[in-house]
Amino acid sequence: QVQLVESGGGLVQAGGSLRLSCAASGRTFSSFHMGWFRQAPGKEREFVAKINWNGLSTYYGDSVKGRFTISRDDAKNTVYLQMNSLKPEDTAVYYCAASQTWTVPKYDYWGQGTQVTVSS
Repeated sequence: QVQLVESGGGLVQAGGSLRLSCAASGRTFSSFHMGWFRQAPGKEREFVAKINWNGLSTYYGDSVKGRFTISRDDAKNTVYLQMNSLKPEDTAVYYCAASQTWTVPKYDYWGQGTQVTVSS
């Protein structure tokens, strides 16, 4: 089992920045590939970014490429999502998730989510 807890969400003006954190506990964090997803009201869950177990590979959704950066600190059992140049359409609940597979991820563990609201 892996428990995931997100934090760092909040209200920010368009053009601003936020850094989300996802703290993991339980099974060995460093063996998991980690992902960030988001879900806006009335919309389907959207993939945001993922990072592999050793932090050497990352992948981003088209809507955030060039603005968001995913990273991890295994010493702190934490994965981060740095979000810059935020837009109102980035408003959503953001979730982190853990997968033991990379190419075709199967996210077995999810956090409870943190709300990000971007005002225009």
